[in-house]
Amino acid sequence: MMIDRAGLPFIAVPLVPAAVGAALGAGAWSFSLLAIAAFMAWFFRDPDRRVPSGDDLVVAPADGRVTVAGEPEPGVAPPGAWQQVSIFLSPLDVHMNRVPFGGRVTRVDYRPGRFLAAYRPEAARENERSEVWVEREGRVVVARQVVGVLARRVVCRLAPGQDVATGARFGLMKFGSRMDVFVPEDAALAVGVGARVRGGESVVARFPGANPGGANA
Repeated sequence: MMIDRAGLPFIAVPLVPAAVGAALGAGAWSFSLLAIAAFMAWFFRDPDRRVPSGDDLVVAPADGRVTVAGEPEPGVAPPGAWQQVSIFLSPLDVHMNRVPFGGRVTRVDYRPGRFLAAYRPEAARENERSEVWVEREGRVVVARQVVGVLARRVVCRLAPGQDVATGARFGLMKFGSRMDVFVPEDAALAVGVGARVRGGESVVARFPGANPGGANA
């Protein structure tokens, strides 16, 4: 299993003094730091996923529990007519984020903000966040990374003009957060509130009239 490069500083900070402490005979102190380094390595884990094929599919952009599925929360969705799927990530979930719908990136918007608990509705409009718009054949899907109380940094590695595949890695959020996905009203949602999803694998919505066996991008 890989470890995302964003986690390397968090692993090295406790690991280096743990090694020094072990060399000096400070066993208990070194063990505590080593445990922290091990947790950081586990938190930034980046497992492979089996992405389902089909032009009609929108997949979960993150692991976690679905907290919203259907009509958007008031004041949360981008302008227009959308359906909303929100996924809450606990600190124990895999935090690597994946592209929910393959196509061309048309917008990437970063906004600084607060650090409210990610499960609160106002977090989506007030917290630090990054929003990615992807379009293919006239269909648009928006993925929004939202940090929480523990998460203090959004990592988004996409830029406008990039072509991306469904399920491709694109960033992460550090230490507990939420992902919002907005799909057009003609898409059929495939999950409900309370469902557990896996980023890049779980289907959260389907578009009508697309080729179910087509390429992802």
